[in-house]
Amino acid sequence: MTESISMKDFHADESAKDWRIVGDGACAFFPTASFAASARLIETIAGLPGVEDHRPDVDIRPDGVTVRLLTTNADYYGISAIDLRLARTISVAPRDLGLAAEPSRVQSVLVIPGAANTAEIMPFWQAALDYERRPDSPEEDLVDPRGRGPALWFEQMAETRPGGQGAIHIAVWVPHDQAKARVDSALAAGGRIVRDTFAPAWWTMADAAGNEVDISTTIGRD
Repeated sequence: MTESISMKDFHADESAKDWRIVGDGACAFFPTASFAASARLIETIAGLPGVEDHRPDVDIRPDGVTVRLLTTNADYYGISAIDLRLARTISVAPRDLGLAAEPSRVQSVLVIPGAANTAEIMPFWQAALDYERRPDSPEEDLVDPRGRGPALWFEQMAETRPGGQGAIHIAVWVPHDQAKARVDSALAAGGRIVRDTFAPAWWTMADAAGNEVDISTTIGRD
């Protein structure tokens, strides 16, 4: 049985200070100076105890390595105690290599199609993207089985656009301690607040043409 853990308790653990929970799991970013340095970090992580039993997602980019931890099975999709234990273990590896995490550089993106009848449109998106339904919320969420593309969450719209049309907007998940700065930056770049009723869980913002984005955090979602 999966031993779940709240996002609040995860973030309260001092040994997990390198990590931030965003929309698709607990993530840590470790800047590196070269591809070889990134490879050494991954090799070190691969040799840690427990990693083979609960494999993390690893993404190597020119500026560093992102590691993601998430528990997924037939009846659970979220953060568990094993993710916290493994986060503690993994955090030791970069320090031994002289690397330091930069939590402020973690983020993930969620695509949100909206419709009056979401059940009607989900099969189209599932087929078009070759995604699968999330096991714990199959009527609301689609995820990439390869773990590469952004997830989709289907929102039932109380009011559709003229002619009954739906709409798509995105959510950008950022660390909770970076959200206000991101909102302020978007405002300074010409954006506007559409709704902030649920802040700091999310702020809905729009550009000058009315396209919307949610600046989202995990605050208040436990």
